[in-house]
Amino acid sequence: MSASFVSAADAIATWRDDLLTGKKPPRWSVGNGFDTVELGPGLVVLMGGAPGAGKTALAMQWVVDALRIDETLRVLVANVESSPNVLLDRQLSRLSGIPLDVIRDRRLTEAHGERLGDAFDILELVGDRLAFLESPFSLPNVAAAADATDSKLIVIDYAQRFAAGESDKRHDVNQLMDYLRRFADEGYGSLVLAAVSRTKDKKGRSSYDSDGLNLASFRESSELEFGCDSAFMLCPDKKRGVVNLACLKNRHGEPAGVELEFDGSVQRFTPPTWDCSPTERWDLPAGGDRDGF
Repeated sequence: MSASFVSAADAIATWRDDLLTGKKPPRWSVGNGFDTVELGPGLVVLMGGAPGAGKTALAMQWVVDALRIDETLRVLVANVESSPNVLLDRQLSRLSGIPLDVIRDRRLTEAHGERLGDAFDILELVGDRLAFLESPFSLPNVAAAADATDSKLIVIDYAQRFAAGESDKRHDVNQLMDYLRRFADEGYGSLVLAAVSRTKDKKGRSSYDSDGLNLASFRESSELEFGCDSAFMLCPDKKRGVVNLACLKNRHGEPAGVELEFDGSVQRFTPPTWDCSPTERWDLPAGGDRDGF
């Protein structure tokens, strides 16, 4: 077997040329208030949280807003549990402000017409650059679908349910992270959602208490925490009525999280740093002039 390596002299020359261009590495903004979240080519971002914490809601909010901001971006969403219709219902609710239960039960009236029209315009704007993976939920199918759709951002929702072709779940997760690191080397970015294990609360009871969630909480495999570039945990603070998006790891800088408000009725996360109300924000035209929108 022939050796594979690069000399330090060659590496330094390439690195120096890249450094001196002054060109910032490409990143996909996911909206105002989320500046600490770095999604981009070559990066693997991990997000965990207890069941019902809102992982899918936040991931899809990031996806749709990233597509609105960057009109060249294409995204592949591989969601094992929710159909495209379910995911679109939630985004329609978020973008229109119409309660999700009204949309799910198809109780829409003429009074919703203007808000529906504006939300549909946004979804149609991004629709041809957003794709949903269909069964089989396997890594070869992800690779083929990403290639066919020219998607540069891949969303895995969620890691422990994703099949890598083996019966052992730990092996599956290891295989998943190995694939995603190889995708990263080819210039793809990944957002990986993951389940967490229960921890002991202050009274010794088994729970998903936010105080006990850390890097070791990701289920099945340490490869999740080792293989990602950054790791976030959604931690609801019920006493204060907020959700902390805690940054547990940042391979390329100082870990920094953000405090969020979550309106479950419309599946919308709101960072407190927005300088306009959620309603005003969605009234902005696509590609508008306020902080990237």
